[in-house]
Amino acid sequence: AFSLFVKAKEVPAASRCPGGGEGVRWRCCRQAFEELPGIHRHVALHHSGDVGRQAGLGAGPAEAGGSPAGGPAPADSTGRPSGYSCGNAEICWALPDTSHVSHDDLTSQVGDVLLYYCYCEVRDPEKLCAWQKALCQHLHLTGKVRVASEGINGTVGGSKVATSLYIKVMLSQPLFKNILCQEDFKSSAGGAHCFPDLRVGVFKEIVPMGIDPKIVSYKETGIHLSPQEFHREVEQYLSQATQGQSDTILLDCRNFYESKIGHFQGCLAPDIRKFSYFPSYVDENLELFKDKRVLMYCTGGIRCERGSAYLRSKAVCREVYQLKGGIHKYLEEFPDGFYRGKLFVFDDRYAICSNEDIISACRYCGVLWDQYKLCSSQHCRQLVLTCPSCYNKGLTACCPVCQEKELKVTSRASGQILKEECECTWRRPRVPIEHFSPRMLDTGK
Repeated sequence: AFSLFVKAKEVPAASRCPGGGEGVRWRCCRQAFEELPGIHRHVALHHSGDVGRQAGLGAGPAEAGGSPAGGPAPADSTGRPSGYSCGNAEICWALPDTSHVSHDDLTSQVGDVLLYYCYCEVRDPEKLCAWQKALCQHLHLTGKVRVASEGINGTVGGSKVATSLYIKVMLSQPLFKNILCQEDFKSSAGGAHCFPDLRVGVFKEIVPMGIDPKIVSYKETGIHLSPQEFHREVEQYLSQATQGQSDTILLDCRNFYESKIGHFQGCLAPDIRKFSYFPSYVDENLELFKDKRVLMYCTGGIRCERGSAYLRSKAVCREVYQLKGGIHKYLEEFPDGFYRGKLFVFDDRYAICSNEDIISACRYCGVLWDQYKLCSSQHCRQLVLTCPSCYNKGLTACCPVCQEKELKVTSRASGQILKEECECTWRRPRVPIEHFSPRMLDTGK
């Protein structure tokens, strides 16, 4: 029998578990753990099926200190150890039973990429992070998951079996009950190969806007519109804008390199490089939004949640609306609607397609082109649109500075490396000031 979350006793150093030390707090399977996430992850990965089953899923461990030293925690009538809580806002340590699934089906390269988020109050982000990492590893998923006290935001790739099990487990998690639903998962063709690895971490925000969630909360968000409702609003907006009578702004909340390859017709797409610049963009252009109806959209809806909350906090707009499920959900219902071009995604695919329009051009020759590559300069992480012809000529960098010579690594006094310091960032204002008129909308600017 193994002991769950047994507090290590003070014993002579020679008799401690391998890997143990002065900081040992728990031990299991001849391993010693100093940090709570470590023991959480170990038990979730290796002992999820040993403490009972719940709805076909392996239940998880008891809380630390819930059992006497040397034996398993006493179980209650549900088969879970005493002290184990799956109540509201508590984390259920459940991993799916994969014994009936072949290894090939679980690790197949033919699969999906999921995009989702859930704003909710998380009492113990570290515990949620540890469980999430264990779950993804158990299902051979790769991708990126951000956890915070305000919720979870993830994009993961894996086989169709693995992603289906992932959704099932997420929906069964009591922490997300009555908040997260099947429709909140946006899916596209892909797999584990779309990401270089798995990265799961705890952050202050589940999407980096740069403002404390306690100051600007997702609870103050704008009015959600379904794809059908948003489609009707955009149709009406474009009709009025053509006549110069619109009192509405169609606002793209994404970064410039995203909107460059695809956007809604007639939108205002801020020329910003990071979402953390969005609040400053709003502050510098408040007159633009005064007494306006604002229709906001982004990739999957998450940036609009707090972006709309920030805009509403300025009390200048008449109304603020946002596209529920983002462009992802809109394109599922309106592949040939008012969104034209590619949809940028944050994985190795860079973009997914719903229509044949190409609205961007090669950085060097100007031919229509919308497939990004990383700048060839070793120390630059910017994206570049370079067509096959120009690429074969060696034009593979984001700008002449990077093209002419490898960008030299420079360091501050603190030793931190400066990234993306090239012509592309030097010439772009951090926060652009808009000179906006209804006439610009007719040309889609």
